[in-house]
Amino acid sequence: MIGRIAGTLLEKNPPHLLIDCHGVGYEVDVPMSTFYTLPAIGQPIVLLTQLIVRADAHLLYGFGKAEERIAFRELIKVAGIGTRTALAILSGMQVSDLAHTITLQDSARLIKIPGIGKKTAERLLLELKGKLGADLNIIPLADHNQSDILHALGALGYSDKEASLALKHIPSDTAVSEGIRMALKALSKN
Repeated sequence: MIGRIAGTLLEKNPPHLLIDCHGVGYEVDVPMSTFYTLPAIGQPIVLLTQLIVRADAHLLYGFGKAEERIAFRELIKVAGIGTRTALAILSGMQVSDLAHTITLQDSARLIKIPGIGKKTAERLLLELKGKLGADLNIIPLADHNQSDILHALGALGYSDKEASLALKHIPSDTAVSEGIRMALKALSKN
């Protein structure tokens, strides 16, 4: 299996890349989140990869971050979700947003992605719950303080869904003790 590729970027035509590795050109498909962070043509590039072998082709998918590859691998395990749909999901939202969407079981956010209908969104939420949620710490929260607040609320007996909802209303630069106080106040109103 090809797990990483390093070489020179020769071509980039969304979502396709051509990467030269010691004289061999590899075609790699990437989500737009990775595409936007690519270096200029002719510059060195390193991507984490996932090789998919089908009866008619060997396809290589590249990712700028390990979290993207983890999410891609989980997405393609879901019945009815192919590699193109998985790339569309990763192109349509950040991995941390996807993790929060799964934790909150928010199908409305998934339906906004082209190619995802209501039934597909519900299947994704059902099959990925417990596998790719923010509550598993697979995907780190954007801010360390928010992560501490979330864990404190969990220790106080609040569910992951309740804690995540309360956390949405707290600015990311809030101190942990103040954030916990604000979250408890928000939770007491519910």
